[in-house]
Amino acid sequence: MPKVAVVTTGGTIASRRDGQGVSRPVVAGSDLLAGARTGTELRVVDVMSKDSSSMTFADMDRVRDAVTSELSDPDLDAVVVLHGTDTMEETAFLVDLHHADPRPVVFTGAQRTFDHPESDAPVNLADAIAAGTDPALRGAGVLIAFGGALHRASGTRKADTTSLDAFRSIHPDSVQPTGDLRRQRLDPLPWHPISGTRVDIVAAYPGADRIQIDACLAAGARGLVLDGLGSGNANPAIVEAVGDCTTAGIPVVVTTRVPYGPTSATYGGGGGGHDLVSAGALFSTDLRAGQARILLAALLADPDLTDLDKEFDRRSRVDPAPRIS
Repeated sequence: MPKVAVVTTGGTIASRRDGQGVSRPVVAGSDLLAGARTGTELRVVDVMSKDSSSMTFADMDRVRDAVTSELSDPDLDAVVVLHGTDTMEETAFLVDLHHADPRPVVFTGAQRTFDHPESDAPVNLADAIAAGTDPALRGAGVLIAFGGALHRASGTRKADTTSLDAFRSIHPDSVQPTGDLRRQRLDPLPWHPISGTRVDIVAAYPGADRIQIDACLAAGARGLVLDGLGSGNANPAIVEAVGDCTTAGIPVVVTTRVPYGPTSATYGGGGGGHDLVSAGALFSTDLRAGQARILLAALLADPDLTDLDKEFDRRSRVDPAPRIS
């Protein structure tokens, strides 16, 4: 009989609505699994009970540690992580960066609360368990099972606030990965906790000045992610601030607020991507701001890293995954 550890962290999947209709993560893991599929031995590991919007780097470290601890059991086939959808993409990506085990780790959650009459929690949980115990997915890394689709963690983000199939990959067709992903996965990063490594996200917008960047530096940021415009653009004031960050040894990564497509440092004119690169910025080819922040924090947390620019570049590229026909 397959054996799966189910790590619970809270989120909508573990929430009930109170008399005022407010959702709170109060459902125990044992109750969540009470109606789960038979034929699989499930072990509940309650780590925390949080709305994922309240997750910190320290919380994400705890989730990663719990997954690693469960995988120390040689008889375990997989780990399923129940997580809120708001920041699932960040925690799943952090675990994936450091995941060196061939056994799958599958994240899932829900858009509707546990007590909703048409909750999507049971189906998502069953799909995650099925993916974790699928021999074809050994070596595929960390996955997100949600709304009937299966996504690789890298390059996937929440794209809809209410839809039951809320997650999308940067490559829209990159779902239903197969065991072929073993040839596409990068070597895992050495594990160093990211708690205590401050990385901030700054938004670019028409007329943006450098005030946010200066405030982040004053607060002790070790790195910044610029959520840029278009293919990765800003304006002359932001370019000047990025140059000052580079001089101070603070890496700045440029991504884009556009949902799909790669960034490209092709525009000049004083504030384009070409100018940002000239000022010392790095470009996140495919990862959007949330996951770019996780990657930058993980690299900065490694005291032995010698080439941050090269590592960030290769790990921010997401290859399209094959589909199951």
